Amino acid sequence: MSDIKTYPIDAKVAANSWADSNTRAAMYQESISDSEAFWHKQAGMVDWIKEPTTIKQTSFAPGNVDIKWYADGELNVAANCLDRHLSAYGDEIAIIWEGDDPADNRHISYRELHAQVCKFSNALLAQGAKKGDVITLYMPMIPEAAVAMLACARIGAVHSVIFGGFSPEAISGRVAGANSNIIITADEGIRGGRSIPLKGNVDQAIANLDCVEKVVVVKRTGSDVAWQAGRDVWYEDIVATASDQHTPEVMNAEDPLFILYTSGSTGQPKGLQHTSGGYLVWAALTHKYVFDYKPGDIYWCTADVGWITGHSYIIYGPLANRATTLMFEGVPNYPTNARFGEVIAKHKVNQFYTAPTAIRALMQHGDDVLGDADLTSIKLLGSVGEPINPEAWEWYRKVFSDGTAPIVDTWWQTETGGHMITPLPGSIATKPGSATLPFFGVQPALVDNDGQLIEGAAEGNLVILDSWPGQARSIWGNHQRFEETYFSTFENVYFTGDGARRDEDGYYWITGRVDDVLNVSGHRMGTAEIESALVAHEATSEAAVVGYPHDIKGQGIYCYVTLKDGYKMTDELKVELRNWVRADIGPIAAPDFIQLAPGLPKTRSGKIMRRILRKIAANDYAELGDTSTLADPSVVNDLIDNRCNR
Repeated sequence: MSDIKTYPIDAKVAANSWADSNTRAAMYQESISDSEAFWHKQAGMVDWIKEPTTIKQTSFAPGNVDIKWYADGELNVAANCLDRHLSAYGDEIAIIWEGDDPADNRHISYRELHAQVCKFSNALLAQGAKKGDVITLYMPMIPEAAVAMLACARIGAVHSVIFGGFSPEAISGRVAGANSNIIITADEGIRGGRSIPLKGNVDQAIANLDCVEKVVVVKRTGSDVAWQAGRDVWYEDIVATASDQHTPEVMNAEDPLFILYTSGSTGQPKGLQHTSGGYLVWAALTHKYVFDYKPGDIYWCTADVGWITGHSYIIYGPLANRATTLMFEGVPNYPTNARFGEVIAKHKVNQFYTAPTAIRALMQHGDDVLGDADLTSIKLLGSVGEPINPEAWEWYRKVFSDGTAPIVDTWWQTETGGHMITPLPGSIATKPGSATLPFFGVQPALVDNDGQLIEGAAEGNLVILDSWPGQARSIWGNHQRFEETYFSTFENVYFTGDGARRDEDGYYWITGRVDDVLNVSGHRMGTAEIESALVAHEATSEAAVVGYPHDIKGQGIYCYVTLKDGYKMTDELKVELRNWVRADIGPIAAPDFIQLAPGLPKTRSGKIMRRILRKIAANDYAELGDTSTLADPSVVNDLIDNRCNR
């Protein structure tokens, strides 16, 4: 690794944060040594209809994986996000909505949001929804998506949100897997100036499904859509006559709140099941401490509600904490590359949370990419979704703030419900590229391939030794698969599927998925480390590294490189990049192939589809699977035509 700079805690930030170093250390110690007492206290983050007396009942034992938190408590999640704020703070802004078109925006108060949620709750009940039903959402990033999620929570229905970029085939499998009887969608979505046929995709998806009884359609663009009388209803019509008074359903803490499907390395997508009480405590607590959120702050997470980040850090965590949360329909580069800066300036955003993919995409356009946007409101920056390379970390801090804002590089998963390893801005010094230290109650560890614990500075498989309140409870309808996926590789611990390195200060560095770890001539190395080295070169804007079968070394190193404006891929540059990686990591990491990638195959959420890159690198591209969810499927043909390994 290159020399890594440590950024000390800013004394001013520490003085005004929820936790300075001493507070954080004491809280973390109590969360481990007296877990029950600690989590009993933290239950006070939410309002209970019936206070829990049983705090933790968890087992990771083979054949008996059973996770319960606050099991005798009763609450309603939507009431915690809305009703409890109304008497004193009802006129405060809950959601700022920024449309794809910069001219479109709305400010929705807690009182207004509560009324909309109550009306839609009553409308859903009138359409036949009931407690325990699974209701699927396939929505654009509009306020009605938040209304729909909260209405499901209010009536005790389980929501299953599908990202608006998924194909009809992907929708169909998820609807059938959850036996969903109601779908909420829109006529179209808008993203980057382009329309997306959401209703048309739903129609295709459910053409051969018997479980769907109603399709509720929000008018986003007003375009004509196909209509099935008796099944399809307009959102606007059914809420128009509905009452804005509704008593929330009493829910047990362990009743399911939502299912969220995540892709597995094998088999069908997994519908991870999150519950009501523990999840909400976890989402609210992490949002408060990690973002150091204070009343009156304007908080912006750029994710989509179709992913766990949108669930926990656009909707549930912020609204439970009475935050003002910004929902963004658009993309970073529309209408110009300065859009993020313009939105920050327009709404005076204080905390900004985005993905390394977005940061690196903007990096290639230079330090002035945000133009003359006023970013003085920024107090904190966050990173989510994948490891951020140190160069992007440094650039992010310099360009998106005055150069002094703390960065919280958060490691967590759909399965964890919320942040797991992360800095806290007032209490943990940061190292660019490191997720740093565990959040309260989280006990990470490294094990070797035989499951033996590794102590001290080391690299290995990242596991979590004990449960935490936000943990997923099961895979919907298939608890055996839940146990096999997360608890059978290494017994009596939760296996994250990620590799990590722990340094001499106990800081964790995520090296990538274990299946993204290369084994070159018996040496293990994370693809993220090689990618980070490539992106540190002045010519590189983005890189993706995969392994491919090598006759001598077992695996060779294949690098896809996107160049910054003004650079061309020449034989000389390939040699320079190869030597650059050799110098940064060592000769064992020298790339075997470097291919120019004008674009990388990414989903619309920005996730790189590495399975496609592996296939092309292996010269085995006949069956690439479903590429319909890619933001730009045409990049795949370019990569195939210009592949290096023939």
